[in-house]
Amino acid sequence: MGAAYDGRHMASSRPVPKPVIDTNRCTGCGWCVPTCHLHLLSLERQGWEKFSVLSDMDACTGCKKCAVRCPFGAITMVAAAH
Repeated sequence: MGAAYDGRHMASSRPVPKPVIDTNRCTGCGWCVPTCHLHLLSLERQGWEKFSVLSDMDACTGCKKCAVRCPFGAITMVAAAH
């Protein structure tokens, strides 16, 4: 139905898109990590390779800065199901 005002902020009925990291495309360059103002992204080793990892999906605001910054298109924003 859209958004409703609760006196402090807009409450949206639409799901917030969340980043999904494609490890086949992620090179571990780390360009996405500093774009997250909540510090939810980090690089983690998996064997000899590094990949970007989102530590807390629920805390993510869906700002899309990480997806925009990724030079390899490894991060896509997907609407979370209710």
